[in-house]
Amino acid sequence: MRRYSLKSIPRVFAALSLAVIFGNTNAVAQQGGVYTEAQAKRGQALYQANCAACHGQSLEGASASALKGSRFMAKWAEGSHTVDELFYIIRTQMPFGAAGTLNNQQYIDIVAFMLGNIGYAAGSRELPTDSGVLKQIKIAAQVATKESSLMNPPVAARTAESTKTSGMPTSNFPTQDELNRAAVNTTDWLHSNHDYAGQRYVDLKQINQQNVSQLRPVCIYQAGDTKAFHNNPIVYRGVMYITTSTSTIALDATSCRVKWRHDWRPKSIEVHPPNRGVAIKDGRVVRATTDGYLFSLDIETGKMLWEKKVIASEKNEGSFNMAPVIFENMILLGLGISEQGVKGWIGAFKLDNGDPLWRFNTVPDDGEPGVETWGNLESRLRGGGAVWAPMSLDQEQGLLYLPVANPAPDFFDDLRPGANLYTSSMVVLDVRTGKLKWYYQAVPHDVHDYDMTQVSPLFTTTIAGKSRKLVAAVGKDGLLHVLDRETKEHIYEVPVTTRSYLDLPLTKQGVHACPGVLGGVLWNGPAFNLRTNMLYVPAVDWCGTFREGTDVRFVPGQQYMGGSFFNGPEDKPHGWLTAIDASTGKVAWKYESAKPMLAAVTTTSADLVFTGELTGDFIVLDARAGKVLYRFNTGGPMNGGVVTYAINGKQYVAAASGSASGFWQVAPGASTIIIFALP
Repeated sequence: MRRYSLKSIPRVFAALSLAVIFGNTNAVAQQGGVYTEAQAKRGQALYQANCAACHGQSLEGASASALKGSRFMAKWAEGSHTVDELFYIIRTQMPFGAAGTLNNQQYIDIVAFMLGNIGYAAGSRELPTDSGVLKQIKIAAQVATKESSLMNPPVAARTAESTKTSGMPTSNFPTQDELNRAAVNTTDWLHSNHDYAGQRYVDLKQINQQNVSQLRPVCIYQAGDTKAFHNNPIVYRGVMYITTSTSTIALDATSCRVKWRHDWRPKSIEVHPPNRGVAIKDGRVVRATTDGYLFSLDIETGKMLWEKKVIASEKNEGSFNMAPVIFENMILLGLGISEQGVKGWIGAFKLDNGDPLWRFNTVPDDGEPGVETWGNLESRLRGGGAVWAPMSLDQEQGLLYLPVANPAPDFFDDLRPGANLYTSSMVVLDVRTGKLKWYYQAVPHDVHDYDMTQVSPLFTTTIAGKSRKLVAAVGKDGLLHVLDRETKEHIYEVPVTTRSYLDLPLTKQGVHACPGVLGGVLWNGPAFNLRTNMLYVPAVDWCGTFREGTDVRFVPGQQYMGGSFFNGPEDKPHGWLTAIDASTGKVAWKYESAKPMLAAVTTTSADLVFTGELTGDFIVLDARAGKVLYRFNTGGPMNGGVVTYAINGKQYVAAASGSASGFWQVAPGASTIIIFALP
């Protein structure tokens, strides 16, 4: 690990003792601090009861971000944020799913505890709830810590627009032809969703209904990361490529032996830790980072080929969490996350160096189609419209299908009258130019945080005796929409979770509705089985209360919600896997899980469905009847990929197990890949 001496760190990070403005600096000096020891102790007890499960027992960070140390200070202590802004975010957004359950005095006590942990001294007067006073207290580093000086030098000293290293890869595989033919490939798993169409169907029958009960783990790999593990593995020529929040790892896909590992050292502010995977082509492994970078590694060695700073996360321009898509010479990548108050887009970048090729604004600029759907034009500057979930591609027609997330602020819609295109929509673009071809908005003027999360699979089936080319689109609204890709006709829609009270306007007192903020379909979507002609859709069933805000403001780098969301004791989270006849929309069967279903779903020609549960169970079901045929507890929540492939005539199934974000209310786990096969 590279180390930095204090001499190499600008003065702002070296042994700081900055004056705090609290009415006047003399008053602070006389008092000796901005809170009392008794207040901080009250805050510590409240923190342990309400916050520690997600943010760590000592504020060090767990499934949620750290509330002290260099990463916290990088977000909050650059000189413009005040304690009033910190107080605002905590009292309006925390705890997640229970915002507003504490009173203002309790929230300010927690703030006092936090200030003590970042170096502020205790004094004789309590930190008040008065906004006028809190606005005068700037958040700034008080004393340099070993962590801040050695682990995270300041952003300005470390960023660069792009860096080129070894340049050309040592091989030129897989080719475009191989990527095009991924749907019929049984030996590899070449795309995040298996193939460009995202069907997640593999013609493999070695593991079947008669012998699936004999499945056994053949190897286990732990990546050494405890952040949320959403990764969908890629497999090519016997090597598996996985990602954690900062690492990219190549494993033997039969033995879990590490071939190479690349650890990214963040160069800017990290926004949202989960990373959902890589894309591969022409000897390159490509991924993006939560601190705004795009880079390419040599597929054989893991050496850096190039890196490009695409966005400035330190300027609240967003982050990257999705797995890219590669087509021809283009890397296709979307911006996340809406809740940061970003202005969304999807872009194409050159495969050989990361230079930009085209960009489509999911929240339109002046003069672009859809701008008229934003009644308040200024609201577009922070209008959301992120693209963070899998895209699909009709490579024959050259059409890119992308899911667009919710508008921002989420719950205070008076700021953004109109339909707010292209948020909560499926958008179809010319993949080579980025020009809009057509769109379908599932939730116009969304006020429930109902991202469109899936625009796959693309599939063909027979309806009323006629072959139709269709697309399945589904999101957090809990509806499966099936549309004709040629006529644009909406064929049918099917609820895949509880839906109620969605037409009621939000109020400051709160409106109960289903799905809640965490309901519906998330980052893993439907699979399509050619033999059964069924779609298999995982979903979350979790209701809650939406509250419109009274004090709505944008704090750069923090969530821009415009209100809050509350899960009551009656709102019990669970999950569904729903099998739907692809021709008629009729539900064939439903499997209910005790926890939300977030893991990927994969289906095979042996009439099997592979998936996982937040209970930690890897399960295999009968694709026609929904009966569970096999169950194995992986030791950690499953909310990432499940893939299958054959090497040297032997079929394997690889499942990702690891932590889920704290709000899912499950025990943490280490980021783990478990590979199964028959004895």
